[in-house]
Amino acid sequence: MRTGPSRPTVAIVGTGASGTLTAVHIARTARSRSTAVDLVLLDPADRWGRGAAFGTPYDEHLLNVPASGMTAFPEEPGHFVDWRVRQAPGAVPEPNAFAPRREYSRYLDEVLTRELAAAGDHVAARHLRSTATGVARSGERWAVGTHDGRQVEVDAVVVATGLPEMGARWAPDALAGSAFFVADPWAPGALEVVRRDRRGPADVLVVGTGLTMVDVVLSLSGPGNRADRRLLAVSRNGRLPRRHLPEPGLAVIPDIDDWPHDLDGILERGRQHLLEVRATTGDWRPAVDGLRFRMAELWARLDEDARHRFLAGTAGAWGVLRHRMPPTSAVLIDALATTGRLQVAAGEVADAEPLPRGGLAVTLADGTRHEVGWVVNCTGPGHDIRRLSNPLLDDLLRDRPGGALGEVTTAGMGFRTTDGRLAGRDRRSAAPVWVLGALRRGELWETTAVPEIRIQARAVATSVLDAVAPLPRRLEDGSLVAGHHPVARPRDPLGLPLSTTAEAAQAFNEGLERVLRLQSGGEDLIRQATELDRDFAVAHAALAMLGHESGASCDVTTSLAAARDAIGRRGDSREASFVDVVGRRVEEPPAQGARALMAHISSYPRDVLAVSAAVPTIAFSGVTDVRQDAWQLVEGLGATYGDHWWYISLLAFTRQDQGRFEEAGLLAESALSCEPSSGHAVHAQTHVLYETGQHDLGRTWLDHWVAASGRAASHRAHFSWHAALHELALGDIEAVRRRYYSQLAPPTVTGVRSLVDSASLLWRWRLCVADWDPAATAAGAGPTFTGEGSVPPVGPILDSLDSSLLERPQTPLIALHAAVALAADGRAHGLAGLQAYCRASDDPRLQTVVAPVTEAFLLMEARDWDGAARLLTEVQPQLDTVGGSAAQREIVEEALLFCLVSSGDTTGTASILDSRIHRRPSPLDRRRRDALQHVAFTSDLA
Repeated sequence: MRTGPSRPTVAIVGTGASGTLTAVHIARTARSRSTAVDLVLLDPADRWGRGAAFGTPYDEHLLNVPASGMTAFPEEPGHFVDWRVRQAPGAVPEPNAFAPRREYSRYLDEVLTRELAAAGDHVAARHLRSTATGVARSGERWAVGTHDGRQVEVDAVVVATGLPEMGARWAPDALAGSAFFVADPWAPGALEVVRRDRRGPADVLVVGTGLTMVDVVLSLSGPGNRADRRLLAVSRNGRLPRRHLPEPGLAVIPDIDDWPHDLDGILERGRQHLLEVRATTGDWRPAVDGLRFRMAELWARLDEDARHRFLAGTAGAWGVLRHRMPPTSAVLIDALATTGRLQVAAGEVADAEPLPRGGLAVTLADGTRHEVGWVVNCTGPGHDIRRLSNPLLDDLLRDRPGGALGEVTTAGMGFRTTDGRLAGRDRRSAAPVWVLGALRRGELWETTAVPEIRIQARAVATSVLDAVAPLPRRLEDGSLVAGHHPVARPRDPLGLPLSTTAEAAQAFNEGLERVLRLQSGGEDLIRQATELDRDFAVAHAALAMLGHESGASCDVTTSLAAARDAIGRRGDSREASFVDVVGRRVEEPPAQGARALMAHISSYPRDVLAVSAAVPTIAFSGVTDVRQDAWQLVEGLGATYGDHWWYISLLAFTRQDQGRFEEAGLLAESALSCEPSSGHAVHAQTHVLYETGQHDLGRTWLDHWVAASGRAASHRAHFSWHAALHELALGDIEAVRRRYYSQLAPPTVTGVRSLVDSASLLWRWRLCVADWDPAATAAGAGPTFTGEGSVPPVGPILDSLDSSLLERPQTPLIALHAAVALAADGRAHGLAGLQAYCRASDDPRLQTVVAPVTEAFLLMEARDWDGAARLLTEVQPQLDTVGGSAAQREIVEEALLFCLVSSGDTTGTASILDSRIHRRPSPLDRRRRDALQHVAFTSDLA
């Protein structure tokens, strides 16, 4: 293997979760870039992946995050869960399990080992079992000093030590110097000494009542301990962590755009958020979990004085709610408290003195005296990095020519950084040193859990490789230049160069991000970019694409002409290709435009707007005729986008379409934790909730999102339609009525959305309120529309539409919904015309799928239930070829159910209902099934 100056070297100090995950992502990214890099992992531990958090030898020490949240890769949410299954053949996946922490260390070890092997010659790694003591210049490079006198020359340093020492400055001198004081319960063998001790008093005083205390208490009260041992746990407030639910609920993320910027105002809005969520969901935990994703933004709003007030006051109460116990740990703690073996109280240690037979007599601040065998420090690590007496951190903070390499942030809780890279006093010569995890707490607050660390680890890995081994950049003419001398051009959110001014690029990027989030106003900002720079070809082309693909308000022909004119004067090869592709999508037959778009994506996979147009979503019809093609397209982009929230959102939608609902839900949660306004992630999660029968949760959660983070959503009608489906499934017809008139009726919703969402809802509503009268069904008369008069008319929707949508729909999905809308209004003449159009079409899906459905609807008008049921049954296997979601295509199955029960075929009706109830239970289907059961019972009596 080639080594030397031509291969950059990166030192990672600390091989716990932060350091191991950083190494994993450096290896992955280097392999994908075909970049060579050497890694030096500095840690005295015998293996990587251990660290203080996961190096425990005790199985009773559990993760305080469910296994589904502990994956190393956000785009693979089942990675850790699947790994656990492989460790125990025959075991079933348990995504909500709280696994032993020592298991997670083995998982991290194996993940890094595998990634290094996969990287091959691109990445060489060596583990130095040593402690880093400092960082200094070494000629053109840098050197990391170690405690044994070595100087390791490197090009970059990642400090991933966490907070290296437990904080014990609270301990009086008489206690701190005692042999019976365990200052660090995570030190190797520290708790074993206490477990084996049979001399002196049996009782143990535990100082601190957080999650560390929970672990220590479980270790000192289980088998192998003295049977007469009692434990007293004290802290300033005597508060125990709350407990996780056995099955966690979905996080409800608040919209904080209009929240105040002062501490008191933020705390009041936070309290309101918790109360509102508890009132609607029945529990406060989803509110806390959602607020967690906003904490970094809220923290950034506070000045130093407000931050210090928060630390002195509210931080403890937040920690109790935020850092919760696993349910099984909580049960054990309750049992110990109930039997008197554990007492938890408010208190502080005032003094201590040795006992003659060993142990200590400890006096608390209230004057009470307790004779104990041991005192165990469970107050957690010290947070002020200036007071940890850690040689490496001290060295980064020491003054040197040009200033210290690092500066502390709030209350000394870590370093001030620029996206993880140390920002010292001398901005011109910033050291190539990155930090992550707990060492960024002062600037992020929420930064110590694996879900946050894994995101930081990937970002740090990318930033480090960009610094030590940058990729070449393309000049305007397409030629390459060395990575250290890139052409200074603005870039889009995914890093692609833009041939425009900085001001126009900013407007374009803000608009593009709105499009990616499915928010309104994106096209307005992109239009503003074209006004700021008339020669901004990509912006003109983007407008044309949005107008053609998703109905954005713009003159497609004019925008396309402007793009072609501008690209002739300025633009690189990627931009020219994008303009050409948009032209083909607009002007050529769909198949040719699709091929051109896919070829462009193959060459420029990070062109996010092109990918958006290719993948069928709410906003875009896509270019794939077969769902599996769309799946393959999204899957193939994994290496390009990694854990970008937008890509994970698309992947979540793909997973739900594949019926992998659990994984889809986890992916959606992961995306929303990074970008709470991601409409694609919400769309995926909404489908998951519907297809798994979680109707109460579904409408509540969706209403929360639409009212908060989704207030700017550009497809609110579609989300309202989803909520209405939940309400129909629940049988809450009055809720459907309120929602329709307030959110879905014209003129609130118009155009294609009113056809696909509003009209189809009214037809489904009509079918759902039909009274399946047992006597009528038994006689073959079929259900009656006892509630039909309460269903709003479809006519106003149809009258507001462009006639071409009903007479000459351009896609099979729109054609299917045109048939539904015409049937809902009883327009037999319109159905006949649509059927003829579909029969004459060159599109086989219109011929073989939509045309038979249209004919079936005509037969329903004629009350030929048997004929209609036969056609709808025959078309079911091919129905997914028309596109759309399972929830949208389900309208045909609803019509089939209506026809079957109308014809008196209770057996066929029951078969479909049983399948649906098994797959996706709902009160509506159970009510229908009960009605059929009554029919069968009365028939038997007869």
